[in-house]
Amino acid sequence: MSARVSESQIETGATLRDHGGNLSAAIQHYGGNRADWIDLSTGINPTAYPLPDFDASDWTALPDTSASAELEQAARRFWNVPAEAAVLPAPGASALIALLPGLADPRWVKIETPTYNEHAAAFANHGWAITGSGPAEACVAVHPNNPDGRLWRAEEMTAPLCIIDESFGDICPDQSLIHLAARPGVIVLKSFGKFWGLAGMRLGFAIGDSDLIQRLAQLQGPWAVSGPALKTGLQALQDQDWANHTRQSLARDAQRLDQLAIARGATVVGGTDLFRLYRVEDAAQWQERLAKAHIWSRIFPYSKTYIRLGLPPQHGWERLEAAL
Repeated sequence: MSARVSESQIETGATLRDHGGNLSAAIQHYGGNRADWIDLSTGINPTAYPLPDFDASDWTALPDTSASAELEQAARRFWNVPAEAAVLPAPGASALIALLPGLADPRWVKIETPTYNEHAAAFANHGWAITGSGPAEACVAVHPNNPDGRLWRAEEMTAPLCIIDESFGDICPDQSLIHLAARPGVIVLKSFGKFWGLAGMRLGFAIGDSDLIQRLAQLQGPWAVSGPALKTGLQALQDQDWANHTRQSLARDAQRLDQLAIARGATVVGGTDLFRLYRVEDAAQWQERLAKAHIWSRIFPYSKTYIRLGLPPQHGWERLEAAL
């Protein structure tokens, strides 16, 4: 039996879909424990935003409505949200993705691939038919795209229902399509798990058409965002200095990773400053070589040559270089 782990081995709901972050499967095949591994299979910032000091009420009391309102206002300022658009905090962008197809009667949704596959799964679960081209009643644009980093143009957002997923967008705020959030039928998604490195916090935002946002809020129900997430999100969105410094640091590390991969024979396909997509002769062979050094990477069931690497923590660069 091959020791290589297929990305399709991670379970999501009733189906199997490929994702990064399935480190437990790698550990099962290659040994060690979680502390031994460097996980480069996701696009999560390895230097997370520092958590605030929590008090007991953050954990024991129901999330405060005034704290949620403060977080919404901080989000408006940080992302330059148009006044006409509404803002909804949520327990992660993935929770919103699962709900969004229910905002319209199911017909055709355009989702160009390759991209983050939870969007197609969510629309399929709601009875939508999925197409990769042509006119449709809904469209999804992951901006920048995962895994190739493609940036979309505003004039491409023409469907009556447009989902613009900017989960990785905080590395390039000048490219944001947030101004489209004032347009009817548009919802822009934001994630706290990527740029801020707090995937376990489960915090995300839907920003856009006020009627659609109100319906999302009703579907989501009360107290969706935890007290600790409200406090952390508010502090982070007010910390512009951290955001600016982090963008500069991520850009330097992404360039360093490219130089390292190119020196080992890889070709840069694309990506963002949080993850890089490379073309290599044999992606499975690259993944296995790294896995034997307890470094986990991302390969794709639709390509034998694509491998995606996130940024290592500062203590992980020497291990990565030696493994390659």
